[in-house]
Amino acid sequence: MRITGKVSSGLGRAHVFMAQKHYQDQFQSLMGTSVWPGTLNLNVSDNNLRDYIALRLKSGIDTLDASSELIDSAKGIDISHIESHRIRGFLRDGVSFGGATAFRAKFHAKEDSIECAVLIPDLTRHYDVVEIISAKFLREHFSLIDGDSVSIELL
Repeated sequence: MRITGKVSSGLGRAHVFMAQKHYQDQFQSLMGTSVWPGTLNLNVSDNNLRDYIALRLKSGIDTLDASSELIDSAKGIDISHIESHRIRGFLRDGVSFGGATAFRAKFHAKEDSIECAVLIPDLTRHYDVVEIISAKFLREHFSLIDGDSVSIELL
């Protein structure tokens, strides 16, 4: 499965979560390296959104804002070959840090590619934004700006 989207700016809060040792240890196990303490956001639409919703459904995340037609369409996609990885949440100093589901992928931009993962937090505000994690700061590594078209290939 390949999902294409447009680079977009997020809320700028992912680094608070991504820098946590508890998460970084799990990302190390998943990807064989620590990851950049932030995410790259991709806005998706049309069939790319349908495919992303299929991943969200596999991870057990409700997609309440999506139309029932879109959800039904996503349910028809066979993604049994795509392995999901659980990222456990934790509690620290009375603050809850939620869990997530990760899917290993390859990030493609500007005729190059790099290992990455799609990260679907258990609690998220948008159903049409794909969050990507990688060992590299993807925006800088590929000189990306908002609106650039990139794709991820699920492994």
